Amino acid sequence: MTKDHSKPLVSIVILNYNAGDLLLDCIESIFKTKYDNYEVILVDNASKDDSHKKTKEKFSKIRLIENKENLGYCEGNNVGIREAKGDFIVILNPDTKVEPNWLEELFKGYNKYGDGLYQPKMHGFENQVLESAGNMLHLFGFGYPKGRGTKDTGQFDLPAPIGYACGACLFTSTNILKKIGFFDPFLFLYHDDLDLGWRAAQLGIKSYYIPSAIIYHLASYNLKWSARKFFWLERNRHYCLLTHYSKKTFYKMLPSLIIVEIMVILFYISKGFIKMKINAYIDIIKNRKFISQKFHELENKKVVLDSDLIKNFPDEILLPETISTNFSNKVFNFIVANLSRITKNFI
Repeated sequence: MTKDHSKPLVSIVILNYNAGDLLLDCIESIFKTKYDNYEVILVDNASKDDSHKKTKEKFSKIRLIENKENLGYCEGNNVGIREAKGDFIVILNPDTKVEPNWLEELFKGYNKYGDGLYQPKMHGFENQVLESAGNMLHLFGFGYPKGRGTKDTGQFDLPAPIGYACGACLFTSTNILKKIGFFDPFLFLYHDDLDLGWRAAQLGIKSYYIPSAIIYHLASYNLKWSARKFFWLERNRHYCLLTHYSKKTFYKMLPSLIIVEIMVILFYISKGFIKMKINAYIDIIKNRKFISQKFHELENKKVVLDSDLIKNFPDEILLPETISTNFSNKVFNFIVANLSRITKNFI
């Protein structure tokens, strides 16, 4: 296919770590894309399964960057971003497959709403089940994908502002990404997209969901619901709370945060992961000096106040239908939603 150089060049950055044949399927779907001015940058995080080498052999046009060690999701993607030549960038997970018109539809959204962070509608690999209809950011630092686990019957077919764009497929302009800053390497894995979207929102840059762009995502092919995943989720949630809210906001939220923390601890005990929760606390304490520096860095850049930003945060945490009937989840969400409403009145 001859590239149309009148269109902006899009750099598609894919970070690989032992993705196996999923990576081959992902790249194959990309090369069926109708939008014809793009480059594919494959960054390998020291995989042991040779999936990156097999992919390069089959698709010689891709640019392969081999990291000597596993740098994590954030810095691994940053390596690819630094090498990108495009005016636009897509961060794409290797466990995805894209529809042929996905990029064209994302550009339509960009042309309508302007500079921002964008994500497509994400299905799972089976039976039109939604993986994400836009990711949402909660007052207490939780992030969740809207509609996850529900059948797609068209209920999320309208474009909409969202809390943050999912890092499994995130589209933006290179200039906007430079303005926000790249992924934060401290996070290593998980909450990286939440952090990026939160930093963007503090600069007045919005995130959008574009449902006419569709991809398929096999979520969490590496860690799934492991103890290690729970460690990263909680460690990074605390990091975001400590770096994104002003001290004034944080102290006003503290009573509610303590109540939420007690519930999270009980949840970790019930799952047998309490050691991971303790390790998350320890890691935050060990890195308190760096966290303080990051807080001041972000605080000095803010152009949107916490009180204005949190107006758009949902009070409820919408859980997948597969687990939302669980009594403990309902109780947790009832308490969290009411705490959120009450807390917002004091900020």
